[in-house]
Amino acid sequence: MALATRTDRRPSFARTVWDSTVGKKTVMAVSGLIMLLYLVVHMIGNLKIFFGAGEFNHYAHWLRTVGEPFMHYEWTLWLVRIVLVVAVVAHATSAYQLSRRDIRARPSKYVHKKARASYATRTMRWGGIILGLFIVWHILDLTTGTVHTGGFQEGHPYQNVVDTFSTWYGNVVYIVAMLALGLHVRHGFWSAAQTLGVGSRTRDRFLKTFADVLALLLTAGFIAVPVGVMTGVVS
Repeated sequence: MALATRTDRRPSFARTVWDSTVGKKTVMAVSGLIMLLYLVVHMIGNLKIFFGAGEFNHYAHWLRTVGEPFMHYEWTLWLVRIVLVVAVVAHATSAYQLSRRDIRARPSKYVHKKARASYATRTMRWGGIILGLFIVWHILDLTTGTVHTGGFQEGHPYQNVVDTFSTWYGNVVYIVAMLALGLHVRHGFWSAAQTLGVGSRTRDRFLKTFADVLALLLTAGFIAVPVGVMTGVVS
């Protein structure tokens, strides 16, 4: 009689953490903060457009030469892109799985909805979808030039930006996405702070204020570019 062999293995520590609700929330928080850091840097870089075509185009070229000669041309930029893609996928996957887990835990709708839930909280999921679609459009418009209007010019980002925001739909898509971003950041930063254990009774007021200010600055900073093109300040 052959002896039965035990084939089942205990899941790895990483798998155990990922399968837990706390683990998914932690992944969502950390990936969100990585993207938030990128957004702050990206917004500051975008505002260089107000200093003219030469300054903005030079900044875009500099992004491709960061780290030279140790790093080859565009290697640092591609490294940043890879980190961002991983962060976006991790953030979206954990958000989706947490949402499905929440639905399974509450198969029937509440009789009384929480009236205290903020607008940003109630629209986090839709905001995430809007931002996901916007990222695809934004890459196809200003990175690959696939859907760009006016003739995409490689190496001339200033003119490409002006072309995009010279159309009504380019402005509408961008501004709506940035408004969704502001709401997402406002609630997301607060949630990340709570998940990572930064929040406390003494810090809650500061964290909420910081989240509001950060969301407002990011929204205003990004929207300033299409407004600048529409008003002729950037041309």
